[in-house]
Amino acid sequence: MSKATLYNQDFLVWTQQQAECLKTGRWAELDVEHLVEELEALGRSEQKELGSYLQVLLMHLLKCQYQPERKIKSWVNTISNSRNQIQDCLEDTPSLRCFLEDWEWIEKYYRRARRDAANETQMPIETFPLEYPFTMEQVLNADFL
Repeated sequence: MSKATLYNQDFLVWTQQQAECLKTGRWAELDVEHLVEELEALGRSEQKELGSYLQVLLMHLLKCQYQPERKIKSWVNTISNSRNQIQDCLEDTPSLRCFLEDWEWIEKYYRRARRDAANETQMPIETFPLEYPFTMEQVLNADFL
């Protein structure tokens, strides 16, 4: 079975085969094209994971800030868990920190969080600031909101 065929038919077997080729130095047997594709996807996946945690965190911060009278323990727990997950991402992959300094990247996840907060609270989206209202220090600070 060709490398490409195995990649498309049984990804798990393909990964195990590629790992074995790397371990034993059988370079000619590597499926370089698909290995490069998977490595690039892995990097994007880590970035998206961080963004997902940030989006959830921002949504709950908005809900707490704009509906403080409805603040419940599960919101507080979600905020804490999201901060922990972000911290874990940054500890495991320190280079992800650059995304938390990239305003375009942050704005993308803020727009989604704003939309989600409006949907969950059933408040008009205009209730929530169009512009990103927090500093990253506030977002990651366990004592903020």
